[in-house]
Amino acid sequence: MRSRSFACCAVCVLALTLLCGPVPASAKHGGDGDDGRREARAAGACSAGATSKLRLRSRDGAISVEFEVKRRRGGERWRVVLVHERRVAWRSTIRTKGSSGSFRIRRSLEDYDGPDEVTARASGPRGLTCEASARLAG
Repeated sequence: MRSRSFACCAVCVLALTLLCGPVPASAKHGGDGDDGRREARAAGACSAGATSKLRLRSRDGAISVEFEVKRRRGGERWRVVLVHERRVAWRSTIRTKGSSGSFRIRRSLEDYDGPDEVTARASGPRGLTCEASARLAG
């Protein structure tokens, strides 16, 4: 009986780890004729009732960052932080618009040599959180 209970707990812990763990980003490298542009996208991990996604694009020595959070309540305040290579690159408080209850930020960051890791985190009302990370190949 005890081993069955242990196995059930182990399966639950594994399922939670897989659900709450980081989401891998997909990257697209530019081919011939596209001036070396690179792109990475990642779906974010959010608590109940929200979704997020992160998109990185590299061009002309800069990284274009687009972070979007969707939730069905308008007028909520969210604290948003962009972290580039373990340093806070930007932070602000944003209010969701209209009945869609979503927001989108667009920022430009410096493109460092080698691969670039960007993480976007948003903290909303009542402890809601969203986080997405993506790595742009160097």
